Amino acid sequence: MGFTIGGIRGTKETRPGARRRGRTASDCTAVAEYTGLWGWDVAPGARAAAGNCSCGSPSCTSPGAHPLDFAKGVPAGATLDEVTEAWSETPGAAVLLAVGRSFDIIDIAEAAARRALVRLERMGLPLGPVTVTPTGRAQFFVAPGAAAELPALLYRMGWDDAGLDLHGLGPGAHITAPPSDLSGLGPVRWLRPPTLETSAGPPQARLLLGTLAYICHRPYS
Repeated sequence: MGFTIGGIRGTKETRPGARRRGRTASDCTAVAEYTGLWGWDVAPGARAAAGNCSCGSPSCTSPGAHPLDFAKGVPAGATLDEVTEAWSETPGAAVLLAVGRSFDIIDIAEAAARRALVRLERMGLPLGPVTVTPTGRAQFFVAPGAAAELPALLYRMGWDDAGLDLHGLGPGAHITAPPSDLSGLGPVRWLRPPTLETSAGPPQARLLLGTLAYICHRPYS
């Protein structure tokens, strides 16, 4: 099955073929870094334009924000040559990171995340990578298992009934990664880029959760 970007067509003046080749090369470089340097699993994902998903389903519930069913994932450790071969089967695919093996995600509002990062850095707590999305969300990379432990952790900290805008993502979930765009709304960016230390050993959620919960509960503190 081929892959096309539903609803996206270039003009003659902008040389769409060259633009697609350049974007694919950039994506392959990013994917190879994720797999080979950071040790993360990657999946080719759908893209969206004008609300239409490139998967082709008119009833798609997550346009431009899910893995392509027909595409194989790229495992941690894959080289640039292996990534390029895999991505040649789905040119233009979005770059998605598989959650649950190397890391889980704590998702909060971007504004709260920026304030929380100031506190966390001041306290000298360990921090992993953090992405920000065009929808105003921030995604903290934490140690695997965090999503399953989150309700119990919040309960023990007394935040279980506070109605916090704070969510965990675990096994089976995927997040859109830079340099890809999310649902046609704009690119995902790094608020804190990965390093060798943080990608291999993201922090335990319990070390960050108290501060994140407090900021989410008191967003202007």
